[in-house]
Amino acid sequence: QVQLVESGGALVQAGGSLRLSCAASGTILSINSMNWYRQAPGKERELVAGITSGGSTNYADSVKGRFTISRDNAKNTVYLQMNSLKPEDTAVYYCNVNGVSRWMSPFTSWGQGTQVTVSS
Repeated sequence: QVQLVESGGALVQAGGSLRLSCAASGTILSINSMNWYRQAPGKERELVAGITSGGSTNYADSVKGRFTISRDNAKNTVYLQMNSLKPEDTAVYYCNVNGVSRWMSPFTSWGQGTQVTVSS
């Protein structure tokens, strides 16, 4: 099994910054993509940012230029640096990790979610 532990969510004023972290542990052989999703009340979950094992990144248009995703492969950890936060960034943020387990089977795991609230 692969477990994800997220941290970093908080209440912040518009224009502020937060850094989310997600650490993966368990029966991991390798990690391919690491992603951040978010879900606001009444809305569908959406992809915010993703990063591959090679370091290639992609972002939702709504966060380009404000958010930065990065990873520490030695720690199996992915980060999301969020700057210039807006009230519309308010959501529960979920970490998603995809890889291969020690039993040579693919896995996809989700974090428990961390609340980000941006006040105007």
